[in-house]
Amino acid sequence: MKTILKNLIDYSLFEKYDKEYFIKNKIVPIFEDNIYLKVAICRASNLNSIKDDFSKLISFEEIDELELLFILANLNRKISLYSLAKKSIFQNSFEKYVNRFLDELLLFSIEVRASDIHIEKYKNLVIFKFRVDGKLKTFFTFQGEFFRFISSYIKLISNLDMTMIRLPMDGRFSLNIENKKYDFRVSTMPTLEAESIVLRILDNKNIDKNLQTLGLSFDLLEILKKSLKLTQGLILISGPTGSGKTTTLYSILKELNSEEKKIITVEDPIEYKIDSICQVPINQKIGLSFEVVLKNILRQDPDIIFIGEIRDKFSLDIALQASLTGHLVIASIHSNSAIETISRLIDLQADPFLISTTLKLIMAQRLVLNYCKYCGSSGCVKCNFTRFYDRSCIAEILEIDEEISSLIFRKASIKEFKEYLKSVNFKTILDDGKNKVKENLTSLEEVYKVVTY
Repeated sequence: MKTILKNLIDYSLFEKYDKEYFIKNKIVPIFEDNIYLKVAICRASNLNSIKDDFSKLISFEEIDELELLFILANLNRKISLYSLAKKSIFQNSFEKYVNRFLDELLLFSIEVRASDIHIEKYKNLVIFKFRVDGKLKTFFTFQGEFFRFISSYIKLISNLDMTMIRLPMDGRFSLNIENKKYDFRVSTMPTLEAESIVLRILDNKNIDKNLQTLGLSFDLLEILKKSLKLTQGLILISGPTGSGKTTTLYSILKELNSEEKKIITVEDPIEYKIDSICQVPINQKIGLSFEVVLKNILRQDPDIIFIGEIRDKFSLDIALQASLTGHLVIASIHSNSAIETISRLIDLQADPFLISTTLKLIMAQRLVLNYCKYCGSSGCVKCNFTRFYDRSCIAEILEIDEEISSLIFRKASIKEFKEYLKSVNFKTILDDGKNKVKENLTSLEEVYKVVTY
């Protein structure tokens, strides 16, 4: 089935003709000239009156029904974006209309729960993609010449060099949208056609999550909460990029936050501010590196240390030493599973005795899409006709008992670890995902997409 999401849709046609007619009959006007009107249809479209209602030759293109319904969704927002983009190019008040276009685009992205906005040039088009629940989807397109207008304006408000297109740049800006302040992190990257611009939306929606709302299975949640009562040791949250480690770590911080405890975080960058926690932002430009902060962190007399990511031997050694000297250390690390996390620690040449002594728990996790709670997975406006809405955490938790500690100390093979875990009926991420499928929260296909060994 063809897709038209990478074609330019002339949204002014909805206003020129009868917008309600198109919605009612499931028809999308794409383009017209003096002779033809090109429309997109699906198998559910009502074509009985189309030739009578238009005095032009009709050209048809069949697409998937859910895609057509997605195009017809949020129609007023898309019509407004189209009008503002057109005025930006063809009227002299460029900044005025681009400003309004960006405000409208950002509001649109927030309404559909996007975490990122990708702006790309593709042949003669500029494409606006939103990442919602981890998936990218094209929400709007316009003619390619608009790219330089939107690119220049974003750089202007982010205090970036508007003339620089050959090197990557990073910036930030803030906007008040419907009486709420939002921060946006900007990244530009030169590509063959133009630049790729990505806006990360930094609001408080993720920090609103707590351990109870992560979607963790009850038994795993109880194990994790029990481990947070420890006063010393190392707790690791592992997984690949995009597996929800940051959200889990912030939820843990909120659980631990207390005026009786001194909590210090080392982050690059700080994603969300938490009141009454000392958060240290890494700033390489002024020499405030991970190394500098970690070397001095114990002098701050912390009870709990949060390290954004164990990235090398130095950060691991500091984490292990702090764990050994009466501190609870919580950190993230990139690895696929709990066992692979242990292998990664050993690969970083940490002392096996220190690892076996200080490591208390590893939680390896992924995010899996949930069936839409509004339509029951048939497709609706709320889920952008994807059939899925929001994500849950699936995980495996490895508590370091005496046997595992012994295996770590003597650098046992992965095979030995697996044999032991099998003997104690260890539940893997895949097992947890299959339980979510049994509970009709997601599909087996979605679980297999995120779980790889």
